[in-house]
Amino acid sequence: MNLFKLLIIAATLEALWETCKMFWQSGKANIDRIGAAIIGIFLCLAAGIDFFSMVEVPLAVPYAGAVLSGLLISRGANFVHDLLKLIQDVSK
Repeated sequence: MNLFKLLIIAATLEALWETCKMFWQSGKANIDRIGAAIIGIFLCLAAGIDFFSMVEVPLAVPYAGAVLSGLLISRGANFVHDLLKLIQDVSK
């Protein structure tokens, strides 16, 4: 189970880093990406959505799971679908 948690954290880290890199492109802020992230975080906080608790990777910092989940969903449905498929394949 620890290997599964490690893979979840590693995949999430890469996804979050790639998301954050999109905030600043061509020498200026990408307002669309930043707006999507803010709305995604708000929606996850408001709905109590925590990707990490869903995959049984508890985080010690309150609300961190919802904030990170919001950043992940700001990438869009296709990205989230692919991430969930990867997790499902790994957990088999």
